[in-house]
Amino acid sequence: MAEPAVTQDEKKEEEEQKVVDEGIEVGISRLTEARIEQVINQVLNTETGARLKTYVNTCIHCGLCSEACHYYMSHDKDPKWSPVGKVKQTLWEMIRKKGRVSPDFMRRAVEIAQTECNLCRRCLQFCPFGIDIAYLISMVRRICHKLGITPLYIQDTAHSHSVTMNQMWVKGDEWPDTLQWQEEEARGEFPTLRIPLEKEGADIMYSVIAPEPKFQAQLIYQAAAIMEVAGVDWTMPADMGWDNSDMAMFTGDNEIMGRVKRTHFELAARLRVKRIVMGECGHAFRSVYDTGNRWLGWSHPPIPIVHAIDFYWELLKDNRIPIKEKYPEPVTLHDPCNVIRGGGLMEKARYVAHALCETVVEMHPNREYNYCCCAGGGVINCGPPYKLKRVKSNRVKAEQLMDAKARGAKVIISPCHNCHSGLKDIKNYYDLHMDIKFFGDIIYQIMEKPE
Repeated sequence: MAEPAVTQDEKKEEEEQKVVDEGIEVGISRLTEARIEQVINQVLNTETGARLKTYVNTCIHCGLCSEACHYYMSHDKDPKWSPVGKVKQTLWEMIRKKGRVSPDFMRRAVEIAQTECNLCRRCLQFCPFGIDIAYLISMVRRICHKLGITPLYIQDTAHSHSVTMNQMWVKGDEWPDTLQWQEEEARGEFPTLRIPLEKEGADIMYSVIAPEPKFQAQLIYQAAAIMEVAGVDWTMPADMGWDNSDMAMFTGDNEIMGRVKRTHFELAARLRVKRIVMGECGHAFRSVYDTGNRWLGWSHPPIPIVHAIDFYWELLKDNRIPIKEKYPEPVTLHDPCNVIRGGGLMEKARYVAHALCETVVEMHPNREYNYCCCAGGGVINCGPPYKLKRVKSNRVKAEQLMDAKARGAKVIISPCHNCHSGLKDIKNYYDLHMDIKFFGDIIYQIMEKPE
């Protein structure tokens, strides 16, 4: 039987999706099969243990994880996009061949691990044995990192963490200068407001990710306003360690990840704060409560970590934020993977949403079953070359948003930075006219302010 003719549109789409990533290609050109075999076996034999063996020996390839994956659903249920399919194309083949795989195999393996899986763990909710495929894909990323074949954009971000302890190359006094600038701006509206720097013994240290001072300083303004109105005893650090994000966690560079997390915790310890409150970010939250601390040998963070959702829940429950009137536009709530599936804050997020908004339209599915934004897990940080693949791989999220919009939602609340970026790309590509806001945006808009 003759092969079906390939249309011009299909050819064009194929060309559009071809990516030449210098970070991968230069690394691949330096590899030998002997080097690949050595690194794979070194990682598998010395950095893994019972967890990996249990997962590999337990999986029966039933495929129940497949329909959990937004990539699989958005690519018309093509088996190669299924979670188990991605593991079979990468880690299982490495194990089966005892590391004897080619550079071309590794080129495809790093593409799958870094740009075709968000480590969102939705598949984990459907696996009858509780196999964490995100962990298995993370081991592929670790191998690729040690072979020097990480995508260029995210590797550059990991280098920024190494040099400046933040992901945006914010240097020296740029950070305290930004805080001073936002304090001066805010005092026009809140005359007594201060952003306390290096205050020892405060109840909380407020921690943000580097894109805020770099591109979204208004979020620091809003946070300071909320602290002022709620009467919070707080501080922010002036020294390295203020950035709570961690892209090295997603490249498999555990050594830099550990350095970044240790610096963050040591800073909070030096200030003798009672706990750390993190801004609205998902991956950063995961890096300090689940990943970085474990790499450092701590089963739990040495200082309690609270996500912004939890913090807002406390303030609203205790009536510490006076609300002038509820937000009038109908909203829908996006559940970020690392905050909801990872942090279990689904009901507190809904408490906050209903306390702030007149109408909350639930997405279907929701809570721990919500679809990923397709930006997290470091995928968006692999850069513009992979943007088209990313937005086409989340058609199912666009359909979920279209359904919420059809039922009246006009605004998407997403308490996570990566989700904001991913959802923005999706709504633009699929022509969805919906605003995207943080909880902090809405609190600042509707809370009572000084006359």
